Amino acid sequence: MARDIFTEEHEAFRDVVRSFIAKEIAPYHEQWERDGVVSRDVWLAAGRQGLLGIEVPEEYGGGGNPDYRFYVVLNEELARAGVTGPGFAVHNDINGSYLLRLTTEEQKRRWLPGYCSGEIITAIAMTEPAAGSDLQGIRTTAIRDGDAYVLNGSKTFISNGILADLVIVVAKTDPSAGHKGVSLLVVERGMEGFERGRNLEKVGMHAQDTAELFFNDVRVPKENLLGEEGMGFIYLMQNLARERLSIGVGAQAAAEAAFEQTLEYCRTREAFGRPIGKFQYNRFTLAEMKTELTVTRSFTDECIAKESRGELTAEEAAMLKYWNTELLKRVVDRCVQLHGGYGYMTEYPIAKAYQDVRIQTIFGGTTEIMKEIIGRSLGV
Repeated sequence: MARDIFTEEHEAFRDVVRSFIAKEIAPYHEQWERDGVVSRDVWLAAGRQGLLGIEVPEEYGGGGNPDYRFYVVLNEELARAGVTGPGFAVHNDINGSYLLRLTTEEQKRRWLPGYCSGEIITAIAMTEPAAGSDLQGIRTTAIRDGDAYVLNGSKTFISNGILADLVIVVAKTDPSAGHKGVSLLVVERGMEGFERGRNLEKVGMHAQDTAELFFNDVRVPKENLLGEEGMGFIYLMQNLARERLSIGVGAQAAAEAAFEQTLEYCRTREAFGRPIGKFQYNRFTLAEMKTELTVTRSFTDECIAKESRGELTAEEAAMLKYWNTELLKRVVDRCVQLHGGYGYMTEYPIAKAYQDVRIQTIFGGTTEIMKEIIGRSLGV
């Protein structure tokens, strides 16, 4: 299906990304899977290639290009290649919005050059052991004491948590004020009382470090407050649409890649003297997947175009995240079935995809939360 949302410049950038993946990621990804974390070298290489901070103004070391479609290209190619280790999307699509929109001039000059070069790896710490999708239920506190906030609490399931040099922490600066008492603080590597727990063992996405973080009387300078005190919950709501779009974009690309691999397998794998794709049931299954992917591609590209124009709504982002991640699960499951026994062998990419995709309907807001957002917009 022809796509009309990209220009020649975007497609040239796609070639750059594919070459980068082939050279800097693919040869090492299996080892990173065993290690449970990628090498910091790939972050530095991404910085040299201009893949980090694309929208950051050039004066701070970035690419100076606010066109969101370049991040889309990067995310699509990483998803198609099945390389889930480098947490570039967390860094670019999620944290970049906070660091560009909410920072003071002094903070920009302090953090953004390293953010763009890959020397400063970022994470965002929202989820807690007793508070997942319910952000108003967080217990981490940051109480003002002179020229600093004293931060106490713990976070879990934090992507880039082991490698992160800079963590945006969601905390209650006024525990009695409900969602109006939530603020965002930037915790930096080496601050006393900031500790990392386990690099969590997950079902899939083994190369992406996911950690527990602990904050024990961490004195965070008031200069590390992000935006205004008490506005954290609103900032989170404003930025979640792009995060969910990013997840939906990756899910669509990953589903298309799984389908293409399986289609080729069905053309070449023979049973009872003919390719398995010639059997009517298998052919119908392929036809169903192709149709669903084609229809979903139209909505995905519409959402990308809207985000590029600054018009994407929270409800549309929720629809995309819900639909695309659930579609990815269905497609990969059917593709494994079409592979037969080989689909269960980890040497086949489809088996790796089967492990990696299960989290998609959970992180960034569960499918159930997405439906709640959509339902509320209907006035019911």
